[in-house]
Amino acid sequence: MQILAGVHSGAILANYLVVAGGGGGAGRNGGGGGAGGLRSTVTATGGGSSLETPFIVATGVTYTITVGAGGTAGPNSPTSGPGGTGNNSSIAGSNITTITSLGGGFGGRPNGGGNGGSGGGSYQDVAIGLGTANQGFDGSLGFGGAETNGAGGGAGAAAANSTSSTVSASGGAGVAVSITGSSVTYAGGGGGGVFGGNTPGSGGSGGGGSGGASGGGAGGNGTANLGGGGGGASLVSGSDPDFVGGAGGSGVVIIDAGIAAVSTTGSPTVSGTVYTFTASGSITY
Repeated sequence: MQILAGVHSGAILANYLVVAGGGGGAGRNGGGGGAGGLRSTVTATGGGSSLETPFIVATGVTYTITVGAGGTAGPNSPTSGPGGTGNNSSIAGSNITTITSLGGGFGGRPNGGGNGGSGGGSYQDVAIGLGTANQGFDGSLGFGGAETNGAGGGAGAAAANSTSSTVSASGGAGVAVSITGSSVTYAGGGGGGVFGGNTPGSGGSGGGGSGGASGGGAGGNGTANLGGGGGGASLVSGSDPDFVGGAGGSGVVIIDAGIAAVSTTGSPTVSGTVYTFTASGSITY
């Protein structure tokens, strides 16, 4: 989508999508990571809120683009194994207030899920991770004291709590955005892992990783450049081997000002006037 020059005294307005890195899922047997925060001026934005406002482009100003990495996978430690918090993504320039999306919260073990753009899932029923207003939703709880776990929230929906002693929670859904001209779903939450032969949670739409396989397995990674949360690992039994969680997916920043840039760094993909950054860089109009 393009907003061209001629709006309010010739101002050039830039649409954008800023998705942060997803949180990592817990290792051994734990919660799924929360999706990266999502802020968008096009189609829909995170947290169920109103669309963000395009920023005014100043010619000659260099806008610094930061693309957040996903959070680290939770370790296969017998005593602890939370994932890592995702990293922020942003657009910064001298004439604008920095536009920042927060990294997804980590999947918990043996603690609750971490706070972030979207909240991480809890180890069993300890405590959910909280999402951030206008960016994403909360994670969820596992079932009672059973060996099922919570899942990460998504940019489009909170993860539902597990209501079963044998099935872990699935990740919250992401948000579909059409800034590139095609609808793509971003920022889904990671599913919860389980103990033994129970059923893991699936990843949320938009790149969320699934919980580790029933009977024991590593959590699924969040999808790169979609900002999905990593899935929690599943544990075979009370003894080794243990498995690592899924890493969070990296974020993405997309800008469309309706005009071509004068220069860029970071090797964005260019389609017409749409610039897609999958790594940090800059853009100057």
